[in-house]
Amino acid sequence: MQIPPHVFSDAAIVAAYVIFISSYVVFALGKFPGLKIDRPAAAIIGAVAMVAFRIVPPHGALREIDFPTIVLLFSMMVVVGGLHLSGFFEWTTEAVLKHLPQNWFLPAVIFTTGILSAFLVNDIVCLVMVPFVLNLTRRMQLAPLPFLLAVATASNIGSVATITGNPQNMLIGSYSGISYRDFLAHLGPVALAGLFMDWGILHWLFRRELVQSSAAAVSEFPEAQLKSIWKPAIVMTAVVVGFLAGAPPALAAALGAAALLISRTTDAHKLYGEVDWGLLVFFIGLFLIVGGAENAGIVGKFLLAGDYVNLHRPAAFTVATAALSNVVSNVPAVMLLKSFVPSFPNAHNAWLMLAMASTLAGNLTITGSVANIIVVETAKPVMHIGFRQYFRAGLPITVATLVLGWAWLCWLG
Repeated sequence: MQIPPHVFSDAAIVAAYVIFISSYVVFALGKFPGLKIDRPAAAIIGAVAMVAFRIVPPHGALREIDFPTIVLLFSMMVVVGGLHLSGFFEWTTEAVLKHLPQNWFLPAVIFTTGILSAFLVNDIVCLVMVPFVLNLTRRMQLAPLPFLLAVATASNIGSVATITGNPQNMLIGSYSGISYRDFLAHLGPVALAGLFMDWGILHWLFRRELVQSSAAAVSEFPEAQLKSIWKPAIVMTAVVVGFLAGAPPALAAALGAAALLISRTTDAHKLYGEVDWGLLVFFIGLFLIVGGAENAGIVGKFLLAGDYVNLHRPAAFTVATAALSNVVSNVPAVMLLKSFVPSFPNAHNAWLMLAMASTLAGNLTITGSVANIIVVETAKPVMHIGFRQYFRAGLPITVATLVLGWAWLCWLG
């Protein structure tokens, strides 16, 4: 239950503003100037401060946390971690590339990454795809840059299709109550068309670098390791079927995670190692920070400012979401903008617009999404991807896909 702002003292209101603004500054910069405080740490500090100053009452702190989102995120990390440990991603990629002509390497990377990211958490897909792409480009004597950019941009575009594609979609799925099938039916076409756009733009920008120098055979997947894939693959298939059948996403994913933990061969601690605990902490802290901001009336004033610039127009809302997502990152942006959506004439369409814009905006710069950062950092031992190198592709891809998504959702009404 939200506390009316008038019950707080002036000191508490000031403290709420300082905590909120300081936290979002760190979310925007990635760390606090002069200190080694990253985004998860800022979320923890901000959440503790909101409780310490009684802006969020201690007995009501748990009510601020959306546990279905946390459970879904954790469970999907465990399930996808099981696929990762079994070698599922390497097997899938090799199976695709083995049956395609060598000059189809770019679209193969784009669509494999995009489709996997649609149903699995895109960050982990990037972690697996980058080493594989670097290995093949080295053997084929190709410049790795266009293919690394393909992994980053396709993972973001593909993930827009479903609730489980990325963390911000999980958040939106929980708050909106939109079913998995409904979400996929509306945004799946945007993801598919966006992947074709991604292919066209990257091919046009890097047409010279894509000239093949030599062929490289894809290695055979070890038969012994192939046997370890079946269980996590069956579990993941069952989870997706549960999503499509209308089961609560958090419950379906949790059942899948529990099934994977029942094993005679896989050490549970290895699965725990696949979980991004920092992201989970970030989410929990963010719930408390935004909850405190709502109690102190900060979000209410933000809503009034939004009415002044008429954010209820789809075009304005799309631009504002894309801009804010690149300033403070997409998850904090969604946490802030979610308060606008219920007041829209068509809230269902507005939730989808928020998911589309916050996800596709991540392709604009390296820091636009965690997936981009993972690609750049993982590739760093082999090559450095600078801001300009990324932005050259990120700008046209972001603009093209955002216009596509906006037009599609406006047409659906």
